[in-house]
Amino acid sequence: MPTAVPPEMSLAPVEQESASTDELAEVDVPWITLVWNDPVNLMSYVTFVFQSYFGYSKSKAERLMLDVHTKGRAVVSTGARERMETDTEALQGYGLWATFQKDS
Repeated sequence: MPTAVPPEMSLAPVEQESASTDELAEVDVPWITLVWNDPVNLMSYVTFVFQSYFGYSKSKAERLMLDVHTKGRAVVSTGARERMETDTEALQGYGLWATFQKDS
């Protein structure tokens, strides 16, 4: 004699919402942290911050600092939004003008 299966034990698939392609694309887009030129911080200090916080080599830190100085800004890190928020707050803590945004 077959036993009845309670409705809650049904083998029917459960419907799940799926993210749209646009939502998935947004997740995949990396974020960037920018440091902007300012009239306060010395170039040597900006280089020091890049070396200290990111662990960049002196040559990479100097190259980024020169981009800040000559181009007005430099992308100093890329990655997930949460990490870029953390980097931005840390750089602001050093007194640098830093922001983050989606990479375009």
